[in-house]
Amino acid sequence: MAKIFCIANQKGGVGKTTTTVNLAAGLAKVGQRVLLVDLDPQGNATMGSGIDKRSLELSVYDVLLESAAVAEARVRSEKCGYDVLGANRELAGAEVELVGIERREKRLKQALAAVDAEYDFVLIDCPPSLSLLTLNGLCSAHGVVVPMQCEYFALEGLSDLVNTIKQVHANLNKDLQIIGLLRVMFDPRITLQQQVSEQLKSHFGEKVFDTVIPRNVRLAEAPSYGLPGVVFDPSARGSVAFVEFAKEMVNRLAKKATKGPIAP
Repeated sequence: MAKIFCIANQKGGVGKTTTTVNLAAGLAKVGQRVLLVDLDPQGNATMGSGIDKRSLELSVYDVLLESAAVAEARVRSEKCGYDVLGANRELAGAEVELVGIERREKRLKQALAAVDAEYDFVLIDCPPSLSLLTLNGLCSAHGVVVPMQCEYFALEGLSDLVNTIKQVHANLNKDLQIIGLLRVMFDPRITLQQQVSEQLKSHFGEKVFDTVIPRNVRLAEAPSYGLPGVVFDPSARGSVAFVEFAKEMVNRLAKKATKGPIAP
């Protein structure tokens, strides 16, 4: 059974898409079967996986409107080693079209159930706003991975996200929980970042991943080549960190499976 995770944060510009594509590539590198679902109408995760969003015949838009199955709409990213359910600007229209439809927040969950046995991980790149698209992602997921910068405003955004997750957990998806917080774009030379990092660890404990993703130019350059940093420059510090993060994710889930379920 696939583990379905949303990469989400209601604050923009924190590296959600960078985290999604690099974690997908890292998991593929360590032998996992991965499907990346791009739920952002900008389609950055699609382009960042080496797939031209303009040439997609079918996309996540068709899946949400039930005019195509995931198996029909997914595309293989050969360079990256994982499958992509891509998005393009059509997806922006799905918000309006889904409003009057029954089960509108469960469309993605039902579609992913059909390919559940084919993957070890399904990673969902969510838009920064709390929209019907994000709600579809949260209703589909077993958990949320929260990428965040160690800055003051990031803490403010985190409290909003935690409240959203609690509401979705209470009303729509009893499986939903925070899997962990990933510290990204980290610069140990900045005292404030070290302080916020310590605050996160003291408040959230084991929910904070051990792996820290450093601020890295090669990760920032990779999308312009249509690749995750892990594939573009495997030896870069950021790329190595994401592969370590993928290993930590696999190990953490293996431990959780032996201990049994953990309450959200």
